[in-house]
Amino acid sequence: MPMLEVRGLVKTYLMAPEHAGRPPRRVEVLRGVDLDILPGEMVALTGPSGSGKSTFLNVLGALDVPTAGEVRFEGEAIFGRDEAGLAAFRNEAVGFIFQSHHLLPEFTALENATMPALIRRAPRAEARRAALEMLDLVGLGDRTDHRPGELSGGEQQRVALARALCLKPRLLLADEPTGNLDPATAEGIHRLLADLNARLGITMVIVTHNEQLADALPRRLRLSAGRIVQGPAAAPAV
Repeated sequence: MPMLEVRGLVKTYLMAPEHAGRPPRRVEVLRGVDLDILPGEMVALTGPSGSGKSTFLNVLGALDVPTAGEVRFEGEAIFGRDEAGLAAFRNEAVGFIFQSHHLLPEFTALENATMPALIRRAPRAEARRAALEMLDLVGLGDRTDHRPGELSGGEQQRVALARALCLKPRLLLADEPTGNLDPATAEGIHRLLADLNARLGITMVIVTHNEQLADALPRRLRLSAGRIVQGPAAAPAV
């Protein structure tokens, strides 16, 4: 059974008119996307700027609501939930990492990594244990007391990854996670993502312009003009 089932996904925005007195302009970002993603898959999502990649990722993670169509996660139509239910879905089932790490500069790596657990109101000791486990997995077990300004760009992104994985989500959505990193550091993050996928079995969808990363992943999809125009069939779940 697929973890994610996407059917007829459409996302349209109303843009302010260029001239007064004219109606708003409709911009179709996603134009009927159909897709299945199996548990444990690593999927690269590529395409030119403006093709709808980030919008698609935001809808998968319930950060944005589709105009039409359906997204099912483990059989549930997630947009049947109310706002509180969608917030719970994002906190419990999905981890997010972005091109910018969005770490809180006044907090240590450990404090940043505990944030999802604290938002869930987990006991502090439990949140600390979960964050320490993930920081160790991403190779920062000896840097837990350092603030972001004391860490390299790659180390900051590893803290963001530990934060995204703190609650052991079943799905990780990554939007250009190595876009701000030099090639050598980016390669280290690529290897880390693959290792975490293998060790933890987390399903990953990674938006990237990095052709090397996309080619290295087991499955590659391409968005163009709001539609998936190519992509091999899903590999069997491991």
